[in-house]
Amino acid sequence: MTTAPTRRDRRISPVFLGIAAVMAVSGWAVWTEFSASTGFAVFLFVTSAWVVSLCLHEYAHARTALHGGDISVGARGYLTLNPLKYTHPLLSIVLPVLFVVMGGIGLPGGAVYIERGRVRGRWRHSLISAAGPLTNVLFAVVCTAPFWLNATDGVPDPFLYALGFLALLQVTAAILNFLPVPGLDGYGVIEPWLSYKVRRQVEPLAPFGLLLVFALLWIPEVGDVFFDAVDAVLRGLGVDDWRTGLEYYRFWDGDPDPARVSP
Repeated sequence: MTTAPTRRDRRISPVFLGIAAVMAVSGWAVWTEFSASTGFAVFLFVTSAWVVSLCLHEYAHARTALHGGDISVGARGYLTLNPLKYTHPLLSIVLPVLFVVMGGIGLPGGAVYIERGRVRGRWRHSLISAAGPLTNVLFAVVCTAPFWLNATDGVPDPFLYALGFLALLQVTAAILNFLPVPGLDGYGVIEPWLSYKVRRQVEPLAPFGLLLVFALLWIPEVGDVFFDAVDAVLRGLGVDDWRTGLEYYRFWDGDPDPARVSP
């Protein structure tokens, strides 16, 4: 019998605290340019911050489900922010990090199992699905705060570039997640409002939805429209240059020339 989450079920995992510590220390290293390779420090900072955001994304799904009636999320370890407790750590953590390293795009992760039968009300089901990408939206707003608050004076350029690139990951993840495609959170938002017949017809497509999206992004015309939209959102948040952050992040290609990238 599933019981309500205990204090132990809600205790923050040492694994998550360790990742957050790496984010804090590497962020300090970027700010102070303590590391001999600023790019390596940016790599650690952005990667650890990206993993932290993935954990918060999944936590938001689980926490919203808990308040919606699914008390099983506690026993599954979802409330501890431990990425190793996800149903598919490969999909939720490893692949998103790999995609960042390879191409600098925020891959939607996602694998917390919600017992939907415990949740009553279509609005609650929609909110559970929306909670994850809304976390990415909030993370993007926080990352870009120095830009839209015009508070960049005194902030080291490498740190600003790192924040710009991290914001790109959050924006791409949010946009992709909100697409109404089976298997993504956007479809989960609208699914409760669809007829039973439509849901049954669409259900077999769910495992392939993400693959379909990325196949479409490889089409130049589609990819251009997508990244134009991402650039427009980032400009609205005050970020004009995320590509230099990507150059810093890919430190194995060599740190960018500070004189070349200086605003």
